[in-house]
Amino acid sequence: METNKKIKIELLAPARDASSGIEAIKHGADAVYIGAAKFGARTAASNSIEDISKLIAFAHKFNAKIYITLNTLLFDEELEDAHKMIWQLYNSGADAFIIQDMGILKMDIPPLPLIASTQTHNTSPEKIKFLEDVGFKRAILARELSIDEIKKIRSQTNIELETFVHGALCVSYSGQCYLSYALGGRSGNRGACAQPCRLPMDIYDSDGKLIQKNKHILSLKDLNLSEHLNELLQAGVTSFKIEGRLKDINYIKNIVSFYRQKIDAILEDKYTPSSTGKVSHFFIPDSEKTFNRDYTSYFLHGRNSDISSFETPKSKGKYMGKISDTEKKYFKLDSNAKFHSGDGICFFDKNKTLHGTYISKIDGEKIFPDTMLHLAIGTEIFRNSDIEFERILKTETASRKILVQLFLKESEDGFQLEAKDESDNTASIIYSVKLTEAENLIKSTDALYKQLSKSGNTIFEIQKVFIPENWTKFIPISTINNARRKILEKLETEIDKSYIREEKIIIPNSIPYPEKELFFNANISNKMAEQFYRRHGCNINEYALETTKKVKDKTVMTAKHCPRFSLKMCPRYHNADSSSSFYLKINEINLSIEFDCKNCEIKINY
Repeated sequence: METNKKIKIELLAPARDASSGIEAIKHGADAVYIGAAKFGARTAASNSIEDISKLIAFAHKFNAKIYITLNTLLFDEELEDAHKMIWQLYNSGADAFIIQDMGILKMDIPPLPLIASTQTHNTSPEKIKFLEDVGFKRAILARELSIDEIKKIRSQTNIELETFVHGALCVSYSGQCYLSYALGGRSGNRGACAQPCRLPMDIYDSDGKLIQKNKHILSLKDLNLSEHLNELLQAGVTSFKIEGRLKDINYIKNIVSFYRQKIDAILEDKYTPSSTGKVSHFFIPDSEKTFNRDYTSYFLHGRNSDISSFETPKSKGKYMGKISDTEKKYFKLDSNAKFHSGDGICFFDKNKTLHGTYISKIDGEKIFPDTMLHLAIGTEIFRNSDIEFERILKTETASRKILVQLFLKESEDGFQLEAKDESDNTASIIYSVKLTEAENLIKSTDALYKQLSKSGNTIFEIQKVFIPENWTKFIPISTINNARRKILEKLETEIDKSYIREEKIIIPNSIPYPEKELFFNANISNKMAEQFYRRHGCNINEYALETTKKVKDKTVMTAKHCPRFSLKMCPRYHNADSSSSFYLKINEINLSIEFDCKNCEIKINY
């Protein structure tokens, strides 16, 4: 029995479209998740089967995987279309489906692995164990989990664990937010969230006293766990996920490269990337130079106050320093930060209102913005658009090559050229040509090494060339170049044929679901999902809000983020009064906040 098999670690990147997905692979992603034409939870990031097929073909050359997001709730009238699309994507070479709706498990689906979306509210060992027992290969963990909670889940399950390490944070537990639907009819569980949590709102106590006015009470910073990857590895996570299917290609290039380098730096002898190919970056990635609302580690090490962004939901960018001096047309900073003409900056005025402008000119320490309005000594300056960095990202910023060894041998009527890649795929050709003795053996052999070491505009990098020590023949450069092109073409064909897609058959069972009584937040929106839960011993008291449209007096958000804690008014942490209740006012609509201090959570009720 093999005991030293390495654990494969996956860097999982988002893709808005096939082009973004290809760049993600080039920059080091081991897998990509992408939406198809429907049911992908991002209506602005849908893709045709043809485009996805192109991405799959490219990814598989590097043993990288493509996961299809099919993670919205389905209505009865959509089940047939979803079923048809699943088979089309399977036939196109997809590697797995990320799903939320359990009705899919009642379908006649192809034998592909299923990944439980974070929308299935994966917070407990009992829930994750159930998902494992009914046939899921992987569960995407709730972002709110601490490192100790992840360890506990790992100790009680064998299913693959995937967790978000970077990107935007939903304030609600995923799958448990109905705020967008309640306020405007746009359901997050149906891929159409309007993000009302990012809006400014007022918060009052039970006596009607205004506590905060026009603040982004529910808006969170962005997640960045780049300094905690080793902890997550040790806790049992094997897939590190980057959020951002709506982000642009520059975000993909930068953040994928950033995490590729971070992961490679911590991989020990027992870990290995889950894909192949040598990735080379031609720039220095920097997570602070890409869209972000400032960063947080969220609840990874327990509750902390540094998770919210009350002042703005917009990207502030990288902190550059404080203004130390101002004149009529320019300012100076207390740092040595370097700017470029055209850079975008932002800053808060004395009323904590965010403003922005562009840099028009640099003269030594003097920084000339388009306007000096609201800029004063002591103002903190952030750069949210680095024009030079963005220019670099528009160029070729990475390459990914499969390492190959070439072996030259003499044959009866010419020579034989063999190729072997890093995954032990091989190809061989016999080249019929009359060979002559080399007049200048050293020069001729050097030319062979030089020409055979070239790979041109291919997916290969020639790692080493082997020529017999007793080689004495001359081969024209045009002949050896032609032979090299043919062998690499043949090797690529062999690589394409060698890809083995994992298959997993779902075998129905009746293992009890962790909860007996189910209500609207179980998100049952079709007859097949209803059949699934009944099979697993559940009583269904309510169906999904999106089917009943009854939101009055319902809990429209469950969250671990607590405004009372962020405002230093928590009874547990700040010895504040626990009797007062709170409510939010959003666009003249009042929403009550229910504090569940035992579980350190809140519920927002409509």
